[in-house]
Amino acid sequence: MKTPLDRVSLSRRDFIGRISLGAAAVSLSSRLRAADAVAPKKLGIALAGLGSYARGQLLPALKNHTQHCRLAGVVTGSKEKGLQWSKDHGFPEKNIYSYDTMQQMADNPEIDIVYVATPNALHAQHSIAAAKAGKHVICEKPMAISVVECDAMIAACRAANVKLSIGYRLHFDPFHQELKRHAREKDFGPFMKITGANGFNMQRKVWRADHKLSGGGPLMDMGVYCLHEACLATDGATPVAVTAREHPKTRPEIFADVEEGLDWTMEFANGAKAEFMSSYSRNDGWFRAEAEKDFMAFSPAFSYNGLKVTTSQGPLNLTPVPSQQAIQMDDFAQCVRDNRQTIVPGELGRRDMLVVEAIYKAIRTGQRTVVAA
Repeated sequence: MKTPLDRVSLSRRDFIGRISLGAAAVSLSSRLRAADAVAPKKLGIALAGLGSYARGQLLPALKNHTQHCRLAGVVTGSKEKGLQWSKDHGFPEKNIYSYDTMQQMADNPEIDIVYVATPNALHAQHSIAAAKAGKHVICEKPMAISVVECDAMIAACRAANVKLSIGYRLHFDPFHQELKRHAREKDFGPFMKITGANGFNMQRKVWRADHKLSGGGPLMDMGVYCLHEACLATDGATPVAVTAREHPKTRPEIFADVEEGLDWTMEFANGAKAEFMSSYSRNDGWFRAEAEKDFMAFSPAFSYNGLKVTTSQGPLNLTPVPSQQAIQMDDFAQCVRDNRQTIVPGELGRRDMLVVEAIYKAIRTGQRTVVAA
């Protein structure tokens, strides 16, 4: 039989136990808050343009692979599509914007970055609108359809004190990083002969074959990969001159106002030469850079995955990344957070547009064309 003293002792032990549990809970709560403080909040990205690239590449990257950013909203011309994305992917309806209401994002702290993935001719308009709303910008390649538009985008981002990055995903792929390293360190010697091709067989007319939306044909789409890769293989050099020839059109009903295909050559100041082909009538995707005795050969070269690289010293055995786009977006989110420069800034997109403009001029004139400064 318990005495009153026994009952008091039991109560005291119970009280001490409860105090200990409470202290443990407080300690756990403190550790969780400390962990939250150590792990910074993911930055919010709004996708502007919900076409195949956003659906097939950017969305899966944000949902499954990114560590520093997340899908926070969309910009779309279809309210119904926006509502469906909100329902399916867990962001509030207030984070749905139209292209006419992008300025209202200025009042939304949940969105830090806008990824512009609309047709080429709309890149400048939508990037500038995002910048004016105070949001950092990733713009899909090609940066714009003219150097003048590139300049306007760069100026708008500087005026708004926001960062601008171009969607050159291959800069974040380990195989292409190895090409960049070889070009920089020249352990193969300088790459002097560069060749490649990139294209696909377009079966019907889509916006890419409409000059008003695309600004051009396969050069503006698939060819940009080739010319950008050549600059990468020459350690970031800009070509000094180009020559070019448009292919005869076999399907003018589709390619009425853009080229169906083209060949072009790029000359570099050190004597290196790059020869490429791009087409909407054949499936291609390879790249080769040759030094005096050594080489690197990519096939496939520009795909989202499955890249294969052979060198003069054997196959390049690297671990592929699960998503080039995820690494690209994560890196930009860290650039924003740490206030550092992206490795794929607007100036890089502008350089490539200088080359594109020279190539189109060479096609029109049939003459060797100097690339503008």
